[in-house]
Amino acid sequence: MDELTQPLATEIERLREAYAALNRNDIDGVISSFDASIERVEPADFPGAGTYRGLDAVKAHFVKARESWAEGTCEPQRLLVSGDRVVVFAHVHVKLKNEAEWRDGDVTDVFTFRNGKVVYWRTFTDRQQALEWAGVEPSDLS
Repeated sequence: MDELTQPLATEIERLREAYAALNRNDIDGVISSFDASIERVEPADFPGAGTYRGLDAVKAHFVKARESWAEGTCEPQRLLVSGDRVVVFAHVHVKLKNEAEWRDGDVTDVFTFRNGKVVYWRTFTDRQQALEWAGVEPSDLS
């Protein structure tokens, strides 16, 4: 388990709860720690690629995305704090509807917090790009 810095310990616990909610298809649970002005950015190579602004748009995006899953999980593997951001290394294991094969992959999610709420969430398929974008120093990875 990663050592948490006290200022974002509550926020990190909320993120763990959000991933757990996603895995049980509880979309309201996922967005419960999001600010009303949340901005969500999906990578260009994802089926739901694009930028979603506002709680209603982000919720609709999650509902639509989860409808394509037959089953699956997105499990946080490691969490790092960088200023007001939390970087999450996550493993995705999903089987889409109408497909027999499971898909596995790793993503890096970067969350920005303001007043205890997520105001920005961006997913990267390139971990190094995510770390640079979030301002994580190589020494923070040890």
